[in-house]
Amino acid sequence: MEFTPEHEGIRRNVKKFIDAQINPHVDEWEAAGIFPAHALFKKMGDEGYLGINKPAQFGGLELDYSYQLAFIESLGHIRCGGVPMAIGVQTDMATPALARFGSDQLRKEFLEPSIKGDYVACVGVSETGAGSDVASVMTAARKDGGDYVINGGKMWITNGIQADWICLLANTGDGPVHKNKSLICVPMKAKGVNVARKLDKLGMRSSDTAQIFFEDVRVPQTNRIGKEGEGFTYQMMQFQEERLWASASKLVMLERFIDDTIAYTSQRKAFGQAIIDNQVVHFRLAELKTEVEMLRALVYRAAELMIRGEDVTMLASMVKLKGGRLGRVLTDSCLQYFGGMGFMNETPISRAYRDMRLWSIGGGADEVMLSIIAKHMGILPGKRNR
Repeated sequence: MEFTPEHEGIRRNVKKFIDAQINPHVDEWEAAGIFPAHALFKKMGDEGYLGINKPAQFGGLELDYSYQLAFIESLGHIRCGGVPMAIGVQTDMATPALARFGSDQLRKEFLEPSIKGDYVACVGVSETGAGSDVASVMTAARKDGGDYVINGGKMWITNGIQADWICLLANTGDGPVHKNKSLICVPMKAKGVNVARKLDKLGMRSSDTAQIFFEDVRVPQTNRIGKEGEGFTYQMMQFQEERLWASASKLVMLERFIDDTIAYTSQRKAFGQAIIDNQVVHFRLAELKTEVEMLRALVYRAAELMIRGEDVTMLASMVKLKGGRLGRVLTDSCLQYFGGMGFMNETPISRAYRDMRLWSIGGGADEVMLSIIAKHMGILPGKRNR
């Protein structure tokens, strides 16, 4: 991946924005368990950050994904995981299918205000009985005249407390599970939408997460994104961007965790020497730094192929798998070197340890990534290449 001065300009400006508008408030938002999404997203929309690779017709900058990647990487300067995740839902998880397949009317109604920061978006896929197993979702939208009538529920919905609309995956037919689903834009203020509760999480605490129920929620069929029955396919496409986002947004974070650990272990002494002077410590940090660079190379390769229009399903799954595991191992190692202070909530590495754990779960668990990779290798049981 080759970055130009324009890419570097995005990085500098986003970091400046983060230092002024986000990081001074992170501790407060973490303690509150929520951040003011409407206020922050409006500021980001005014700067053009919420539609970098979205159509200019609807307020985006219509740049290629390399510029979005520069933006995503810069989110790693935020000193928590919850706020960047919420931003990622807005830009890379709830809106890609709408931007690509939605009608002009639908994009005018939902995409344009999301790019401007006037709307907060969320994506509704997971259910209590269908997390990584997307084909098993039970939420249904039956036709009634020119409307869909929606019943069901969604779980673990990031931005769900504050969202203005949800990109909802629902069954719209009785056919095969991969061909009976559609993505539908549903206003959260619609009658019958019930935000049941705000969920209490291990990490990502500044990001509000909701359980939502839908009881006879009526929306026009024109709120469907693209073709009926293609929702599973569209969501799989969105997942590729989500999985790339998950790792790209953590690269700077992982480097910062290492740097913070170097700084702390250089000052902390035990048995007459700085902790970092122990070979096992500085060798381990050197190895972790190498792992981060390997992850960056994989992210960049997947991004380059996606820009060319190639299918990156396997590579994006590898990125997600490798990134999630590295996030767990790296933060565990760094916390260990902080010793007793690493176990204290006042130490940033403890927040990192909690926040990074979601990486191997959300957007498809590690086991699902392995299954996807094995499928593309042709080595799933009963489907081996012969």
